[in-house]
Amino acid sequence: MKKINLTLREMRAKVDTAALPKHIAIIMDGNGRWARRRGLPRIAGHKKGADAVHRTSEHCRHLGISVLTLYAFSDENWGRPRDEVAFLMGMLENYLSAEIETMKKNGVAFRTIGRTEKLPPSVQALIGKAVDETAGNTGMVLNLALSYGGRGEIVEAIKRMYASNGAAASISEESFMSYLDTADLPDPDLIIRTSGERRISNFLLWQSAYAELYFTDTLWPDFQEKDLLRAILDFQGRERRYGLTKEQLVKD
Repeated sequence: MKKINLTLREMRAKVDTAALPKHIAIIMDGNGRWARRRGLPRIAGHKKGADAVHRTSEHCRHLGISVLTLYAFSDENWGRPRDEVAFLMGMLENYLSAEIETMKKNGVAFRTIGRTEKLPPSVQALIGKAVDETAGNTGMVLNLALSYGGRGEIVEAIKRMYASNGAAASISEESFMSYLDTADLPDPDLIIRTSGERRISNFLLWQSAYAELYFTDTLWPDFQEKDLLRAILDFQGRERRYGLTKEQLVKD
C-alpha cells in the first residue's frame, strides 16, 4: 500500500467530498501494545483509545460520513482477564453517560450491533437511553459493535429467519440481509484496521464482501485526523469493481 505523504492541510484539500465512503468501519486495534511500549498497564491504552474514539467520530461527522461503525468489543473479548473486562465495561458506561447529550446536540444517531444482552444491565440501560434519545437524529450514525462476532451474527440471522417461518425457496441475499444486525444500514465501503495487523478478525463478514480494506501500522490510541484522511484518500484512489465478470471487465 503506497503511503500518501502530504501535510494535513494538503490532505484536507485533496479529499473529494463528493466521493466519500458512505460507511466507514474501523477495527480499533493496538491499545495494549500502545501501553506496553510505554511501560504502562493495558488500561492506560484503553483510556487513550477512548480519546481516539471521540476525535475520530468528530472527524467523520465533520467530513460528512453517513455511518461510522467501530469494533469496540468482540464476543471473544469476554475471555480477557476479568479485571480488564470490568474496566472496559465501566469505560463504556462512562462514555455513554458523557456522550449522549453531545450526540443529541450534534445530530448523531447512536446504534449498536452484537449480543448486547450479554453486557452488564447498567450498560444495557444506557445503550437503550442513547438509542432512544438519538433515534430522531438525521446526521451521522455512530454504530458500536459490542459483544459482536461476524459468524455469530450470521448464525443469529439464520435463527431469526427460520423463526419467521420463511420458506427456503424464498431465501435470497436480499431477504437474508434483512435479518442481520445491520439490516437498515449500508454495507461498509471502507474498513480500516489499525496496529499493523492484516486480518478482519470476525468483523462484518457478510457486509464486507465488497468493502475496500485499509491497513495502517498506527496504533489506535495514536490514530489522528491525518490517518483517517490518508485512508480516505487511498480509498478514493481505487477503482471499485464489485466483482465484475471477465466480459464486463473487457467491455469496460
